[in-house]
Amino acid sequence: MKKRRAFLKWAGGKYELVDTIKRYLPEGDQLIEPFVGAGSVFLNTNYKSYILADINHDLISLFKLLQSSPDKFIHDLRLLFTAQNNHPDAFYQLRDVFNGSQDQYFRSLLFVYLNRHCYNGLCRYNNRGLFNVPFGRYKTIYFPEKELYFFAEKAQRAQFICAPYYEVMKQAKQNSVIYCDPPYISPNESAGFTAYYSNIFGFEEHKNLSKLAENMAYKKNIPVLVSNHYTDYTMTLYSKASQLYRAEMRRSISCAGEGRKKIDEILALYKKP
Repeated sequence: MKKRRAFLKWAGGKYELVDTIKRYLPEGDQLIEPFVGAGSVFLNTNYKSYILADINHDLISLFKLLQSSPDKFIHDLRLLFTAQNNHPDAFYQLRDVFNGSQDQYFRSLLFVYLNRHCYNGLCRYNNRGLFNVPFGRYKTIYFPEKELYFFAEKAQRAQFICAPYYEVMKQAKQNSVIYCDPPYISPNESAGFTAYYSNIFGFEEHKNLSKLAENMAYKKNIPVLVSNHYTDYTMTLYSKASQLYRAEMRRSISCAGEGRKKIDEILALYKKP
């Protein structure tokens, strides 16, 4: 199976780790991802059906539009990818338009534009819900047409939901498999929380997620795979998992060029014997 990239850039995206994740994902009829992000695991697995969720309304609305009207959406999106729009003045004007718009179709087009033109492809909103990532200053911008079409084609097997993880996981039925890629615990454990969309996903949420994974696996016989940074804390957090794996590949946790630090990943599999 050819390895597929997502059409969105995404902090914490799983493209580099997807082969490792696939090695530990159990078989089943349906994959449920409560933290779908850009969808690298979805794009590189082959389940019969998918439930793909996120609390980011812009992200899920975009996926639904691409699923239902790919030709029109991709045609209209291309009109935003011009040399004139790869300029800070145009970027900040379009960012303001995005933040002021209630038109979901137009917001979805601008969401992709902002993602491909902003700094490091970050997705960040302030306390007022306004997208506030600065201009990325790329010399050239890649228009991900083939990635958009591949996503749209595969999305015919998917249901997209905007909801918190605990609501999504409860939709699992027998022969479902759940993969959770929550906002990671900071490798500097004193930081204590991770900002995600407009919410804070802190230690308590990570504890709740691990307990829910235990319940799904050991009481309902639905396997759950959870990924996170490999730290002493996460080893303790996932101590009730049936298997713990230290991912062989390492991924950057900073964008400081040559000075990037790297940290291992942990994969915790909750599965009834």
